[in-house]
Amino acid sequence: MKKLIAVAVVVVLAGLLAFYGRDALDLYRLMDHISTSTEAKEADGGPWPRLSDACVGCHGVQGKSQHQGYPSLAGQPATYLANQLRNFASGARANPNMGPLAMTLSEADVQQLAAYFAKQSAAQNSSFKADPVLRDKGQRLALNGGCAACHGEGLMGRDQFPRLAGQGHDYLLAQLNAFAEGRRKDSTGAMTAIVSTLSADDRQALSHYLAALVPVAK
Repeated sequence: MKKLIAVAVVVVLAGLLAFYGRDALDLYRLMDHISTSTEAKEADGGPWPRLSDACVGCHGVQGKSQHQGYPSLAGQPATYLANQLRNFASGARANPNMGPLAMTLSEADVQQLAAYFAKQSAAQNSSFKADPVLRDKGQRLALNGGCAACHGEGLMGRDQFPRLAGQGHDYLLAQLNAFAEGRRKDSTGAMTAIVSTLSADDRQALSHYLAALVPVAK
């Protein structure tokens, strides 16, 4: 059946080309482009409707946020993403937008979204221009604080620890402040302990460094 359909399509296209010439060729190219684009999108995120489409407005296409206040999901460890979705759904992590959305997700949905964003390549935060002095101070703080011990080489994240490199500055600062003020906690207690030693200026400097840090390919 598929062969017959293919033959029929070829015959139709040949007829169109004979009668309409260049116009038919342009139509064929357009149809081929649409088909190729659709196949690429389905290979990337699955057939429509895609769960990840609901995330584009805040987190950007393929989870590559263009807004300093919303985190990039691309390249985040799947374990971390899945845990955070569960935390939003349970109320363990409070957010007026993510809470209601996460509550609608099944465990299969959670796993699907986590796997999808984890496989995307992390992009540089090119829209943020770090203050050189704050960036250098933040780099020293990150080294002295041993951030790589949990967040991995290049601070690209691993297991339940998120990628910090190239995240939005405003988002990073908000999360550091939330840990410092006890509004956010992590299961290991490491973040609370580390952030408790940082002043407000330190948190600002660390946010500048992390936002400007270029993600490395895994």
